[in-house]
Amino acid sequence: MITAWLPAENIRIVESVSDWKHAIWLSAQPLLAKKAITENYIQSIFDSHQKLGPYYVLAPGLAMPHARPEQGAIKNGLSLLHIKQGVHFETDENDPVYVVIMLCALSGDEHIKMITALANIFSDDERLPELLKAATLEEIQTVINRE
Repeated sequence: MITAWLPAENIRIVESVSDWKHAIWLSAQPLLAKKAITENYIQSIFDSHQKLGPYYVLAPGLAMPHARPEQGAIKNGLSLLHIKQGVHFETDENDPVYVVIMLCALSGDEHIKMITALANIFSDDERLPELLKAATLEEIQTVINRE
């Protein structure tokens, strides 16, 4: 199920980014290119971060930025950005972040389906550390595709 939302072309690996905004912007690029989101979707994430803080940093090393469907989601999709050197998202307990998974969903139901599928990875004591350490596209896909 995840591979339908997260094809190989939506996964990117970079050495470093300048800051958390750059990380979000880079993670959005595959979704923008596929017209799954609008520029407003990214701005909505930035605005929410300013108001609420980094609410989407879910665990040490892992962020899942997203906005509401009406804020610029056009179709369902995921993208993954792996930042080898990590980046700080202004959260003491979970910085640095190495993996940014951007989620866009057209409805609350689709959002829940995606979160549930991703939770299988995030809650696995072996898979999440492997995902955070993965250095190649193949390693990332192996972790994501493993049941």
